[in-house]
Amino acid sequence: MKFSLWIAAVVAALFALLGSVFVVREGHSAIVLNLGRVVRTDIGPGLHFKWPLVESARVFDRRLQVLDAEPERYLTYDKQNVSVDFFALGRIQDMRTFYRATGGDETTAVERLAPIIRDSLRNEINSRTLQQVVSGDRTSVIGRQLDAINQGAQTLGVKIVDIRIKRIDLPQDSNVVGSVYNQMRSQRLQVASQLRAEGLEQAQAIRAKADRDKAVIVAEAERDAQKLRGEGDAEATRLFAEAANKDPGFFAFQRSLDAYRKSFANGDGVIVLSKDDPFLQYLRSDR
Repeated sequence: MKFSLWIAAVVAALFALLGSVFVVREGHSAIVLNLGRVVRTDIGPGLHFKWPLVESARVFDRRLQVLDAEPERYLTYDKQNVSVDFFALGRIQDMRTFYRATGGDETTAVERLAPIIRDSLRNEINSRTLQQVVSGDRTSVIGRQLDAINQGAQTLGVKIVDIRIKRIDLPQDSNVVGSVYNQMRSQRLQVASQLRAEGLEQAQAIRAKADRDKAVIVAEAERDAQKLRGEGDAEATRLFAEAANKDPGFFAFQRSLDAYRKSFANGDGVIVLSKDDPFLQYLRSDR
């Protein structure tokens, strides 16, 4: 009998221990309810304890969630109907407020948030023409209303981080599609013309720099060539001078032979000179 009581006590203690422990995963938060009343909130990831039987834990995802909604039809400033399909990105901001407002039901939160977002978008789209809605920056359509949306979402303990428009359906009987396409085409042509002009300007700058570099290189090469020619001529003059100083007679003879060779190089040259001309000195004698 005592053994059975011990078994019952161990089982009861085990169940009590299991009922007093709960785990919160990363990216989640939990609240603890004592007989349905919130006593602890914003409990972070990890292993936590609670009183068994009288306390219960609810764990919620605090990460960004996609709040999708059905497409809604709006009336623009110029009385045109458009269908806007959008979704919102949000997270739970205040766990206590979220639980009290929705009972911890995310579906209820989405159902209560959707009208707030629709009304804010309606105010913005009603103030724009159809062409402005279609061709304008979509982020500006919702950027101006995001603060107003979050004022309403604050009552649910939720914060909307961003709202994205997925699709805008235009009325089939409107000519705005063609005008929007024409505007987009003209914008692209303007961008292309600007890019061509910038490319032409850069090409001209590159050509001018190349021509300038070429002129500098040619001038420097000509300068170096003149310098080398001058040095070569000076060296040749020095060598001729040294040769003349060593044997003036042989030098004069060599120069005369070069003069004869150049004068009769083509074989048809005729020179009329006096027989006593110095040019014929070495033809008469080798001295």
